[in-house]
Amino acid sequence: MKRALRIRHNAFEDAGSLSEVLSSRGYETMYLEAGMTPLDFDPTGPDLLVSLGGPISVNDGGDFPFIRDELAILSARMQADRPTLGICLGAQLMAKALGYQVYAGKAKEIGWSSLALSEEGMSSPLRFVGDAPVLHWHGETFDIPEGAIRLASTSVCQNQAFQRGKALGLQFHLEATASGLERWFIGHIGEIHATAGVTVPALRADTQKFASTLGDRATRVFHAWLDGVE
Repeated sequence: MKRALRIRHNAFEDAGSLSEVLSSRGYETMYLEAGMTPLDFDPTGPDLLVSLGGPISVNDGGDFPFIRDELAILSARMQADRPTLGICLGAQLMAKALGYQVYAGKAKEIGWSSLALSEEGMSSPLRFVGDAPVLHWHGETFDIPEGAIRLASTSVCQNQAFQRGKALGLQFHLEATASGLERWFIGHIGEIHATAGVTVPALRADTQKFASTLGDRATRVFHAWLDGVE
């Protein structure tokens, strides 16, 4: 059986719709809880490694020593060109592991909006997203690593997705589900209240409007990407 490890940095920011895709493809899946589960496995061992999102920064290594271990794992894995998926914080960790900077974006991006796909993005698995709004929830961004291809942008954040060999980094949350986001609204209420123009009722209304379509399209993206890297 194929094995997928998912590094979770926050209990409620899980793999969402990706979990069902992995199950349907015969993966045995396991969460590693960052900060609690030692990240001491063979980086190239799992058939798939997923680094999920979270509210901390890649640059918070002084507060969270596991970041150093996760960066080392991601670096070794990408150097070996093993299938690796990073979502939001996970994508930032991937960029940092390849030696590139992660820093504050020009504005926080919290809410639902569409992507502008690059020419390469339009021929990548992200083509299945099309013009469907996706969920954004980040205040930092990253430089595109050398040898990687930019796949998507928004007006707020130029580097929304990149591909480097069998590694895919997504700044946005393709995996988000309507039911799962109810936990986000509770867990991130401090950030929501501190961000001008962002409210729980508005986020909930947009989630009800867009999450179902995103779920269908995300499933196609994940399947297409896995078809290409397995």
